[in-house]
Amino acid sequence: MQTALRTSLPETELASRANFAPHARVLREERPVQTSGLPLSIRGLRKSYGDNEVLRGIDLHIPAGQFVAIVGKSGCGKSTLLRLIAGLEKIDAGTISLGEAVKPEDIRVMFQEPRLLPWASVLSNVEVGLGRDRASSDAHSRAEKALTEVGLTDKRDQWPSVLSGGQKQRVALARALVSRPRVLAFDEPLGALDALTRISMQRLLERVWRDQGFTAILVTHDVAEAVALADRVLVIEEGRIAHDVVVNTARPRERGSAELAGLEGSILSHLLSADDRT
Repeated sequence: MQTALRTSLPETELASRANFAPHARVLREERPVQTSGLPLSIRGLRKSYGDNEVLRGIDLHIPAGQFVAIVGKSGCGKSTLLRLIAGLEKIDAGTISLGEAVKPEDIRVMFQEPRLLPWASVLSNVEVGLGRDRASSDAHSRAEKALTEVGLTDKRDQWPSVLSGGQKQRVALARALVSRPRVLAFDEPLGALDALTRISMQRLLERVWRDQGFTAILVTHDVAEAVALADRVLVIEEGRIAHDVVVNTARPRERGSAELAGLEGSILSHLLSADDRT
């Protein structure tokens, strides 16, 4: 059974141990121009549900402002890890440190389902993301600014029922962004969208990440999405980090390029070969 690759290792060593050469060559990672994100350190993280041990000792460091994607087969512990980071589940053992005291609005989660309030307007749904600041005098202006960032200013007074699937997810993204989070976790947020809408949303996620500089953690089953968006791709197997791969391609990335396709193929080959080892 493979052990986790700790991100405190030098990047060149991470690349060699990931066994994805030549596609895992490590160059300087790009960051948002200004980083407001929080660093994240995880040590010895474990989580069980009854007799099922889902996470079996996760060790991980994510620098402030990095975009990390987590991939793996169903049931490997991806979403559990994300929920623990977001504080939605209780830790059984180990620690998660964000480097400093955080406020509730510093960490936000975007789910696969938009989870919009059907009786509230688009603008009101975005304001929900302000939490205790929803009653502040600038709540409307902050929500309108978030809608502008996702390209939905003209939908502010509409009901969720008249929106397309992609528009609903844009509203959900605006709701997550409105409080200016320092860590934004994405739990398969694009999984239900058609192919073209999904690519459009991927570009939007990358743009707002670069504009705002938060630390991004994306759980996805789509390896192509992971290599298109992330600075690093973590491969989880049997509750542990089996591989930690740095994506070195410059942004904006060209979907379908030979470099991204090669990296995607290497990660998929590893995931599929895991079936042969079980």
